[in-house]
Amino acid sequence: MEPDNQFPLEIEDVEPGLTKKLLEYFTGEMTGFVRVGPKKYFFPQKYKQEAANIYNMPIRPTDVFVTSYPRSGTTWTQELVWMVANDLDYEKSSSIPLTERYPFLEFSICVHPENKKKFIEENSDSKDKLELLEMVCQPGTEQLANTPSPRFIKSHMPLSLLPPSLLDTAKMVYVARDPRDVVVSFYHLNRLMRTQGYVGDFKTFWDFFRKGLHHWTPFFEHLKEAWEKRDHPNMLFLFYEELSRDLPASVRRVAKFFDKQFTDDQIDLLCKHLSIDNFKNNKSVNYDVMKVLGILVPGEQSFIRKGKAGGWRDYFDDEMTQQAEKWIEDNLRDTDLRFPHMQH
Repeated sequence: MEPDNQFPLEIEDVEPGLTKKLLEYFTGEMTGFVRVGPKKYFFPQKYKQEAANIYNMPIRPTDVFVTSYPRSGTTWTQELVWMVANDLDYEKSSSIPLTERYPFLEFSICVHPENKKKFIEENSDSKDKLELLEMVCQPGTEQLANTPSPRFIKSHMPLSLLPPSLLDTAKMVYVARDPRDVVVSFYHLNRLMRTQGYVGDFKTFWDFFRKGLHHWTPFFEHLKEAWEKRDHPNMLFLFYEELSRDLPASVRRVAKFFDKQFTDDQIDLLCKHLSIDNFKNNKSVNYDVMKVLGILVPGEQSFIRKGKAGGWRDYFDDEMTQQAEKWIEDNLRDTDLRFPHMQH
């Protein structure tokens, strides 16, 4: 697809040979993939239908976006941001699932029409489930058009594919994480989510990830776009490693960003609420909607996994470790972006 006045970037189909190979590994996608713009952002074919809608979505001054590359601590950051912006409303937080508090802007592009048919058949015994399924699969832009302000929006889209006026109009919190931890977590999620249906081994997944052949990659371009805007008054750039190492300090940064004042006791209580053990057992944040609808493979682990930094070492052999070091070094060469644990 050539650029048009609705969407300024070129969208090109991934070449047939490579598509065929990728479809063998990602059984949740059945048509193919596209690359977008000069940075070659990688998406399922269905992105074509949503590209212009997302790019031209009307932004409201009260909107709050939480964005990241997937598995960077997004869910954790969403709950933290929502709690701070909503004056620590624990009651509302526990009664309304996070997925309802934050429509996921582009999730619909991951739901292949064939999969949607399957999900409808499997849930046909329940009117409630079918309604829920419609909501989950509905394009985020449609859902958000009818969402009352203030809207909280989750997206894994890089800044360049989001509305150009976003940062000058609304607030964004972006969270970044060491790509080695990201890829381990994302590997598990891609096996868990039937919309992705990944059937290969970890090493192959790592290869796709590193080569920019996976949803929302290239990873470093994604981070750098947000990093370049980190001093914009409407952008707060967080690192997962900082959240892990000193949650109270991160909470204070988020509170300052939203002009909120909390006592030390309030911050302590919020940190307990956000602790990984509480988080794992928190029905509101643990993506039960996807389980209920059968979009998660039954019997696999929960959506919130270990939540620790450095767990990648259990997965990488020597060769992969060296590949990762070189890949990270090459990509950080032209930027002052550094992951906090790599600074010491």
